Amino acid sequence: MRGSAALIVSVLLAGLVTDTTAGSESCQARMFSQSSVVCECNATYCDSVGRVSLPAVGHFLSFLSSEAGSRLHREQGQVQRNSTGTALRITLVPEQKYQHIKGFGGAMTDSAAINILSLSAGAQDQLLRQYFSPEGIEYNVVRVPMASCDFSTRLYTYADSPGDYSLLNFSLAEEDTHMKIPLLQRAQALSARPLSLFASAWTAPSWLKTNGALIGKGSLKGQPGDKEYKTWAQYYIRFLEEYEKHNLSFWGLTTGNEPTAGELTNYSFQALGFIPEQQRDWIAMDLGPALHSSRYAKTRLMILDDQRLLLPHWAKVVLSDIHAARYVHGIGLHWYWDNFTPAKITLGTTHDLYPEYFLFGTEACSGWTGFDRGVRLGSWKRAEDYASDIIEDLNNYVTGWTDWNLALDQDGGPNWAKNFVDSAIIVDHSRDVFYKQPTFYSMAHFSKFLWEGSQRVGVSVTKHSALESSAFIRPDGSAVLIVLNRSGVEVPFEVWDQTVGFLPSSAPPHSILTLLWNRS
Repeated sequence: MRGSAALIVSVLLAGLVTDTTAGSESCQARMFSQSSVVCECNATYCDSVGRVSLPAVGHFLSFLSSEAGSRLHREQGQVQRNSTGTALRITLVPEQKYQHIKGFGGAMTDSAAINILSLSAGAQDQLLRQYFSPEGIEYNVVRVPMASCDFSTRLYTYADSPGDYSLLNFSLAEEDTHMKIPLLQRAQALSARPLSLFASAWTAPSWLKTNGALIGKGSLKGQPGDKEYKTWAQYYIRFLEEYEKHNLSFWGLTTGNEPTAGELTNYSFQALGFIPEQQRDWIAMDLGPALHSSRYAKTRLMILDDQRLLLPHWAKVVLSDIHAARYVHGIGLHWYWDNFTPAKITLGTTHDLYPEYFLFGTEACSGWTGFDRGVRLGSWKRAEDYASDIIEDLNNYVTGWTDWNLALDQDGGPNWAKNFVDSAIIVDHSRDVFYKQPTFYSMAHFSKFLWEGSQRVGVSVTKHSALESSAFIRPDGSAVLIVLNRSGVEVPFEVWDQTVGFLPSSAPPHSILTLLWNRS
């Protein structure tokens, strides 16, 4: 256990860490076996960052989360006319303008819905408020699996009647109508702005596939343009139609979750294999025209929905073909092998080649590797992993980042394939409580402050340091700087914004800091 956490263990074991955060309630902290705390919530109590108003010109707000137990701890500072003399200066360079932000969120899987609905009505509402309300962290993006994935309790699609090429028997599952849809409707009602939903399919019905199964190595029968590919394209349209009947419309679609998984022998859960050439031709001949001729022509289509190590090759294959590229809007990315694939040569190169197509993070979770599997209640390292990856992505043209399951149980499930992982919220339905993990707060440092339409701008630093950072100008003209310190020492710094002055600050050991200030 790191020393910073050890100092507060005695307080934590008493069940509470006090926090003087203005306008919010403090974290009901619980310590398990990791380096930091979780914040426990129930039907009647949960810490909340609250609504955030811009400070007057000449002041700035800072929000701190740390391994030592701070959770979005709010302080107000005074902008200085003169430099503090701190060796490390981060200068805002607003004339260097980059991508606009779409947003941040998580996935409403079957398992997430099961876990949320396992709580009492009051605790359910509390959990949804934490994610979606103006008092919470204001997620504006939700990924919705089309039918089952590994985070389901059974294997199913919406068209399991063999030979139903016209999809006459297409129907949503009980998981949609009784769980996911009502929760999405409640999330939308709590949100101050429209949620941007995007859908991803894991597999086609088995009778459309070469292996005749929902899992394992298999792709669509025939070739792009054949009836199997056309039926699979219409399946997407039918999904959008059925959800529209419940007043849920979709901002986006992906061409399918992890197409490379379906190319792997003995793959252990739902997958549908595509190589980039097949995806290109399916979009050009089937999916693109089907969307274009439907009332969903404005739905954003994202290719790939897989690891960034496949870039820029995958993008080159699909987007260099004008017949496919005309239907595509963006590129979906998973984070799982990011440590082995430099952002500059994957994301940066892809952006340089195809700047008109947005890059968007569509899936990430902790606890997926064999050597660090499942739930770790209070893991601060996982919060740092999230923040570091998000900052790196944002600094390489990514426009948003989507966490995986919105909620899981203490085993990291349910998952029919036993592919248990971690989640930002862990539910203990036996006590009618849920735990907000450090990763929840990691996400909050971005989702709460980077409004849709915010634009990344340049920064320059006077010297190399342990800090990782990214800066933005929001649509209202205010500025946001997010700083991560993964080191074990405090790093004092100042921010220089030539329109207002110098912002003195300091990043404690193992901390995430968001600074917010008015520029006019």
